[in-house]
Amino acid sequence: MPRRVRLPVAVCHAAPIAARPDIAIAQEDFDAPDAVVLRAELEAELVRRYGADTEPGAKPTASSVALFLVARDAGGTALGCGALRLLDFGVAEIKRMYVRPQARGTGRGRQVLAALERHAAILGVQRLVLEAGPEQPEAVALYERAGYRPIPCFGAYAGAPLSRCYARQLEPVAR
Repeated sequence: MPRRVRLPVAVCHAAPIAARPDIAIAQEDFDAPDAVVLRAELEAELVRRYGADTEPGAKPTASSVALFLVARDAGGTALGCGALRLLDFGVAEIKRMYVRPQARGTGRGRQVLAALERHAAILGVQRLVLEAGPEQPEAVALYERAGYRPIPCFGAYAGAPLSRCYARQLEPVAR
């Protein structure tokens, strides 16, 4: 079972991207109230897009994710989230990437993704993998713009007709 880590507060806030200091991205508990609401919104959206819960394999839990980030605006409103699940030595999976509809198209998804990548690198992750589906073209476009490339589906996603898997190698970070 992957171990859960708590990063120091100084590491938890993502540096602003493209001079956007109006957002803070910090580690929060997977089961915190805003985290639960964001994940429920994501699940409802996926059911709307696919007609049912089509996620193969075990769903992430507080004990299975190493890190859960929440993005908040300057007023403290939760705008999005994302998690890392450690899979193997040097490999982690991005899970529960979500940005609320009112914050889409503003670069918030890219900021959450960049924060997840930075935290993964700090944890020693060298390769990030993820799964998305054909009914999530915005997510696929975001990942491809960020350098993720299609790979054969892995684990529970192998053979799943609606799964599209991607990966990206990370640059090591100085500690």
